[in-house]
Amino acid sequence: MIRTVALLVGVIIPSLVLRELVESEFGSGPMADISAVAVPMTATAWLAPYASYRRRDALLWLVGPGIYVFTVIAWRVALAPHRDWRPRPEEKAHMRWSRDPEHAGTWLLTEPVGDTRHTPSR
Repeated sequence: MIRTVALLVGVIIPSLVLRELVESEFGSGPMADISAVAVPMTATAWLAPYASYRRRDALLWLVGPGIYVFTVIAWRVALAPHRDWRPRPEEKAHMRWSRDPEHAGTWLLTEPVGDTRHTPSR
């Protein structure tokens, strides 16, 4: 949970600071509003493949539920590499059940999938 909160704070605080800087320079308006979601959208797009989400889910920041989606992504990334959620069909071939008694019933990613390319290939 601490990792999740750290990820949320690490994204939201810079977002608010950027909004204040843009607002002080250009005034309140659409530019300030868009700057407020620029950092969270970027973080969501970057972390989404780690959590079985698509990069395009970052666009949800523009319509409202972005904070919820990012919270779920942050929670899942904090639990990595052991996953308690069902993998997407294209990930299933690269997953296996964890045999570790401490993480029984979770999935373990064995190699990178799709556009993630975050984990080194073996």
